[in-house]
Amino acid sequence: MIEEICNGGFEPAARYVDEGKVPCAALGVVDGEGNMAVRLSGMAALEPEREELTRDHWFDLASVSKVIATTTMVLKLAEQGRLDLDRPLTDAIPDLRQYDVAHAPERRLTFRDCLVHRTFLPAVFPIYTYGDDPARMRAFVLQREWPMGPPVYSDINFILLGIAIERITGEPLSAWPLGEGLAYGPPPGLAVATERCSWRGRVLKGEVHDENAAALGEAPGHAGLFGTVDGVLGFARDLMQGNILSPAMMDEIRQPMDQSRTCGWERAYGGWSGGMACSNETIGHTGFTGTGLWIDFERGLAWTLLTNRVHTTRHGEMHIKNLRRESGDAVIAAWNSVKGNKR
Repeated sequence: MIEEICNGGFEPAARYVDEGKVPCAALGVVDGEGNMAVRLSGMAALEPEREELTRDHWFDLASVSKVIATTTMVLKLAEQGRLDLDRPLTDAIPDLRQYDVAHAPERRLTFRDCLVHRTFLPAVFPIYTYGDDPARMRAFVLQREWPMGPPVYSDINFILLGIAIERITGEPLSAWPLGEGLAYGPPPGLAVATERCSWRGRVLKGEVHDENAAALGEAPGHAGLFGTVDGVLGFARDLMQGNILSPAMMDEIRQPMDQSRTCGWERAYGGWSGGMACSNETIGHTGFTGTGLWIDFERGLAWTLLTNRVHTTRHGEMHIKNLRRESGDAVIAAWNSVKGNKR
């Protein structure tokens, strides 16, 4: 059954690869019992040498790092009583905006505020243009007076969460056990190429694509995780089976915080990346490099779509949004068809 679902769900990705809209794509599907299937197509690299995609290749997961790693780590620490989601980040980072202790609004931000992206912090900021020493760049993030703005999805939120995790545990995020097929870079195997980076002057392959992640070091909170398709599926399987988070923390990632978010994750809403066919009990997250993971708890089904859509440049036509939605709808259509045939 799972093979049929994967085959049906892969049709949009196969078409996009054939049409040259993305260099490669891997679709993986897993059900609540742990049955997995994977389909893949295309080239892991076009430059500097052509390289065909295999199931063993590691993708730069970009912002999917936020849910597989950082969100999970924060919730595990909350489960252990080592942090309170509704307490300020200053519980873990007392030196946050330390030169304006009385008035700095950053000092009032809570862990939950950052997980749900309901802060005033900007979506992104070119931190890497200020230097490349990881300790200095972390200090820059902590001491900068960030401009006030409306709540937006913000990398800065998760950079702060990553620093908080480091402070609480005394270890880098890369010290956490992540499961087979998941690792902070460089990955321990074949790597999918991303962009021809104008800053670093080369095609990136096996090194983190996100410039700020490169400047902040190997394991910041917002990006930097690499994974194989089986590694991402393994995480989704373990999450669905209750092997990662306690029931209370599972409620945190499933319960709506607003119209589009839960604690750390996106939830199904009109026009979102997971398509329109999934249930209202679906959460997901995407990554800038062309990655994504979605979990439909009502159906007991999860799928990951991994591409290298930024290879060789991010500045081409944006096909990934449509591909994600079409893939999600195709996976659910195949699931419905198989279930119908079983009855």
